[in-house]
Formats: sequence, structure tokens, C-alpha cells
Amino acid sequence: MVSTSGSAAEFLPWYLRQTVVVLLDGAPGEVMLLMEISGKVALITGGARRVGKAITLMLAGAGAHVVVNYHTSAAAAQQTVAEARALGVTALAVQGDVADWSAVQAMAATIEGHFGGVDIIVNSASLFQRTPFPTPEIDTWKQVTAVSIDGPFFVCNSLVPGMKARGGGAIVNLVDLSAWQPWPHFTAHAVGKAALLALTRQLALELAPTIRVNAVAAGPVLPPPNMEPNRAAAIARRTLLGRWGHPGDVAQAVRYLIEADYVTGEVLTVDGGERYGWGRHPG
Repeated sequence: MVSTSGSAAEFLPWYLRQTVVVLLDGAPGEVMLLMEISGKVALITGGARRVGKAITLMLAGAGAHVVVNYHTSAAAAQQTVAEARALGVTALAVQGDVADWSAVQAMAATIEGHFGGVDIIVNSASLFQRTPFPTPEIDTWKQVTAVSIDGPFFVCNSLVPGMKARGGGAIVNLVDLSAWQPWPHFTAHAVGKAALLALTRQLALELAPTIRVNAVAAGPVLPPPNMEPNRAAAIARRTLLGRWGHPGDVAQAVRYLIEADYVTGEVLTVDGGERYGWGRHPG
């Protein structure tokens, strides 16, 4: 075979590559041609609701078969799966607590049985609960950090061997600004997101060059259902853009990191400039 070094093919993302035999200077050669993302398999933890759902439907819209992991949101998961299937892909809802090692192993076995493995992992499952410090009880601390830290570790540890066997892939972890800026009364959440950012960089090191690992840090893109309007307005004012974003903004960033073949170990902040707007718009 003739080497493709120096050809345009080496600049293509991993999921756009397929090998065909062509004539190159009169001799058979191995080159890479464009291939759609269609046909890849993606797992989205917490993929049934809110931002996770937006990511699921973005990937389905791009042609990926999707596995929607959920813990307790069974009805929402089935609805998201139905919407994904309507986009023409295979979609599967799999129940499992990502903080439970046995449950994650069972989920991995189910995915292997249906799809043979995954090419994309998006760790978006999160448990957002107040954990003041000091605290008289530690159960909430354990629950929140287990989902934020143990969950992504368990999921990747279970599925990465198969991903490697399939030729590589991409992992995207969802964090937020608390990874850098501690939030009062959310000790477990902030520590968990900071740890997930550290895990992102560690896995990028461990899994290079076949698997890239990055993170998206989301800012105000979707208010909680019970948020007071004046509170939502105050949060919008402290962003540089003066408004809330949309879950689709995060999904778009996730897609970029899946496609960006020369980016690994990085974090893309999607917050409308909130990280730098606190001083200008206190509130």
C-alpha cells in the first residue's frame, strides 16, 4: 500500500474516515474519504431530560444511534427515545444508576449486546443538591459526588476497552463554572465538577491518541422549573451577553468537541460570558 502521509485525508476527523482502495500514481493506494457520522453509537448518561436530551437529539439528528441512560426518569427517557427514532436512527433507553458499579457493568453489557459497543460517550448525568458545610449528615455528599465522580469513571472504565477495539472515539464530560468558582452551600457539587474536570484531563492523557476526552462547562442555559422570574433575570444580567442561553448551545459545543480531531484534554465554556461578567453585573 502507498502511504497516505501528507494527503488531505490525515486532516479529517476520526468519524469521517473510511478506507478504500484507489489508484495512486498508477498503483493501488490506501486513502481516506469522507464518511457521515451516521452509524456511530453514542451513550448519553442523563440523556432523557433537559440538557442531556438536547445532546441526545443533536447526536440523533447527526445520524448517530443513541443510548439514553436514565436513573429514575423512565417516562422522559421513552419520550426522548421516541423522538430520536423519529429522526431515523436506532435508539435505546437503558436504566441504571451511574454511581453503582454493578449497574454500570450491566448497562455496558446491554449496550454491547445491542450495538457491539460505543464510539461516543457523553457524561451528562448530574445530581444538583445543596450541601452546606459543615453538615450533620454525609449522605447527600456521598450521593452527589458519586454521580459526578464515580459515575463518569465507572462508565468510561466499562466501555473504553470496547471503544478501543472499535478503533477509537470521543468522550465529552459536562461540568460547569463551579469547577473553578466554588458556590456557597453546594460543596459536593462544586468538588464533584472540579474532580470531573481533572478526570477529563487525566483520561485524555491515558487514552491518547485513539480516544479524545474533553469537557463542556455550561453556564445559564436552562432555568430550573421552580426558579423565580426575578432570580432568572438577575442571572441573565450578570452574563456578558445579558441573557440566558439554550440547551442547544451546549449540544452544539459537544458536537464540536466530538468533531474536533486535534482537540483533547480541553474544556469549552458555554456561559454567555458569565464567568467574566460577575463584576460588571453583580446580582
